[in-house]
Amino acid sequence: MTRRRNGKTTRQPGYQAQLRAAIRKYLPRKGLPLTSPDHRVRWTPRLLAMGALLMSWSRQPAMLDAFAEMRRCVVSMYKSRKRPGETAKGFFKALRQAGKPLVNQIKTHLQQQTIRTAASRWKTGRWVGLAVDGSRVECPRTPANEQAFGCGGRHKTAPQQWTTQLFHVVTGLLWDYRTGPGTDSERNHLWQMLGDLPTDVLLLMDAGFPGFDLLRSIIAAGHHFIVRVGANVTLLQGLDYDVKDQGSTVWLWPKGQRDRQPPLKLRKVEFICNGQKVCLLTSVLSSRQLSDEEVKQWYRRRWLIEVQYRSLKQTMQHRTLLSDSPAMARLELHWAILGLWLLELLLTGSRRWDRSRRYSVAQGLRAVRRAMHWTGRVPAGGVMGQLRRAVHDRYVRRRPKRARDWPHKKKDPPCGLPKIRGATAQERQQAQAFHAPKALR
Repeated sequence: MTRRRNGKTTRQPGYQAQLRAAIRKYLPRKGLPLTSPDHRVRWTPRLLAMGALLMSWSRQPAMLDAFAEMRRCVVSMYKSRKRPGETAKGFFKALRQAGKPLVNQIKTHLQQQTIRTAASRWKTGRWVGLAVDGSRVECPRTPANEQAFGCGGRHKTAPQQWTTQLFHVVTGLLWDYRTGPGTDSERNHLWQMLGDLPTDVLLLMDAGFPGFDLLRSIIAAGHHFIVRVGANVTLLQGLDYDVKDQGSTVWLWPKGQRDRQPPLKLRKVEFICNGQKVCLLTSVLSSRQLSDEEVKQWYRRRWLIEVQYRSLKQTMQHRTLLSDSPAMARLELHWAILGLWLLELLLTGSRRWDRSRRYSVAQGLRAVRRAMHWTGRVPAGGVMGQLRRAVHDRYVRRRPKRARDWPHKKKDPPCGLPKIRGATAQERQQAQAFHAPKALR
């Protein structure tokens, strides 16, 4: 668009060009070429990544329609380059050939951009607070998907994929994720991500994670955790084989581990939430390093990861994927998560930090979708101006927020409270044996 100012003619970049510039800030500058050496490949790595991310933002209900919308946008973004391939079959074939290495390259770079965008907010005190949780995403009911993914949910569900995500609770940005079939485990996914965690991590976990081996592995890796425990966990008190127990000290020591592993010493914190008693365990034994009130505040922040999954499934409309083959369904889920991650980076990096006003994924998605197919005059402020204004409304709710009784709404009972009992003399003697000299064992 051409404008006149002070007698001079200026040209403002088009809406699609502004969107390309905004995305380019968060993509790798090296190792993601825009052209191929022989100039024959039309879907080069950068165009593939750009196209897959744009398709994750598309509102189209079918893959072919999403591809057509994406290609029109890519052609407008790179007007001086050779046009990419016209067929969806060629794009999906190139995306499958690029596969997981391209996904990992983008994910590693987004992790670096997350730390850079968070800046001084990356740590709160001495901790990097990361919430972890898992959720299932449905796939089309094809024989190939049913055989590859299985049905891990309730009876008569469609084929599903399981994704477990790590979420930086202060900035609201993703940090890492894993995917697998619907019968996979979020504990197993977290185990895989332990080696990629940054330093000084405080993991915030719900009642699905308190496995003895997993918690011991987290501590062995140099990290700490806050985890909720329920009625399926038995804790011991009075197992004072090394130091005198305090009132909040408990021990986790399943019967199946007592012959080969010493007990796990933890600190118990209880509080009332929505009229129900909640029991938390933390590996930070000193209340000077992490007070009981801080434990409660950290765990309450974990709830934001539920909003993360709502953004992925409901706002971005990826509750059910579109791909009817397992290979493409896996890639579609990867790029859907990366698309949400990039959108959150665009929203966070476009404005100054204001704790009282969180960004709105719905409004940010509306802004990038508008930019993808805009043909008229560029709105005031352009893409970045639209993203800066994508924040939650400051309205005051005047009525209680009550959900309707939807037929598929989850009605799982509360996890309850753990069983806590005093240790027997035999258990104390067995625990002391782990700390006796080897010659006396």
